Amino acid sequence: MKFPRQVKAAYRAIRQRFSKFRKLEVGALWDFMGIKRIDRYIIGKFLGTYFFLLLIIIAICVIFDFNEKIDKISASHAPLRAIVVDYYLNFVPYFVNLFSPLFVFIAVIFFTSKLADGSEIIAMKSTGMSFRRLLRPYMFSATLIAVITLLLGLYVIPRGNVARVDFENTYVKKKKITTAENIQLQVEKGVVAYLQHFDNETRSGYGFSLDKFKDKKLISHLTAQQVQYDTLSSHKYHWTLRSVQIRTFNGMKEKVTYHESLDSTITIEPADLINTRKQQETMTSPELRRYISRQKERGVAGLQAFEVEYHKRFAMPFAAFILTLIGVSLSSEKRKGGGMGTSIGIGLALSFSYILFQTVSASFAVNGGWPPILAAWIPNILFALIAFVLYKRTPQ
Repeated sequence: MKFPRQVKAAYRAIRQRFSKFRKLEVGALWDFMGIKRIDRYIIGKFLGTYFFLLLIIIAICVIFDFNEKIDKISASHAPLRAIVVDYYLNFVPYFVNLFSPLFVFIAVIFFTSKLADGSEIIAMKSTGMSFRRLLRPYMFSATLIAVITLLLGLYVIPRGNVARVDFENTYVKKKKITTAENIQLQVEKGVVAYLQHFDNETRSGYGFSLDKFKDKKLISHLTAQQVQYDTLSSHKYHWTLRSVQIRTFNGMKEKVTYHESLDSTITIEPADLINTRKQQETMTSPELRRYISRQKERGVAGLQAFEVEYHKRFAMPFAAFILTLIGVSLSSEKRKGGGMGTSIGIGLALSFSYILFQTVSASFAVNGGWPPILAAWIPNILFALIAFVLYKRTPQ
């Protein structure tokens, strides 16, 4: 279909005006944010190098991970869709977030060393730009990365980890926990439940008892040979008890009643009874906070891994600022000897030591009794001191 010449001319005019308007709006937005051309240049270099390194390293991680697990995946006959969709599509964002501090550090060291070797930073400083002013576009980029890391860690990755962890437990580790033994927990204030055995696949158990206390005195003792969680009920705490005996105490008097079957509301869910492998990684931060609070009220022990995971999700984004400052301070000066290689070597050593220290401190919290919030934040505190010393030593 051919358009008249006038229509084509009008279309070109509208397109040119829209293009100018769009450029004007983008430029006005940058000016409103106080971001100059030199800032846009550094931001583009920072983010471009960061995402390029991210793509390369994640591709290598996927190849190595698949090579390591291919025998177990083949032996367990995992379907192709589960491998690609359930595992690797959730594997990528998980490891992106895990190694984000490493990518930030390497990106800053790499392109800043190139700027320094090309005397570009010297040219910037010759115009009167201070080191503090030079840091502005770096910190703007670090803010973008920190916000993405925070949102991924709080909400996105935990949702994907449900399928990823389930795949690992089913086809790779083959350690999917579906049963629990000798569970005791406080259901609510003054009510303690005990379950000898629970099977999560059938949502049933046996050897159940429920004790109610008032003013530290036992007022009721319920026992049931079998319990069944009702998955079809609209109420999420609905349980069916079988072969029930209820003993009620009133002073020196005791009343005993029997029921063949009894429907009851008990504020326990199957998720409260089964702790699966890496369960803390499958909860969003609001869910994790509620879970920790609820389990503490019930007197459940061994929550250190859940608390460390919760605090680590807020501590991780701050690493972008700290490691960016260290990276710029190390690589902003032109070196005659080692050049870029020395800066990259130091940067790799520091970034890997940060990740290692984060892992070690988490282990101390889980196994050594460290406060979880301290274990999550102590790498940031230590490396913030290193960043401050390097910043002070850098010519301003």
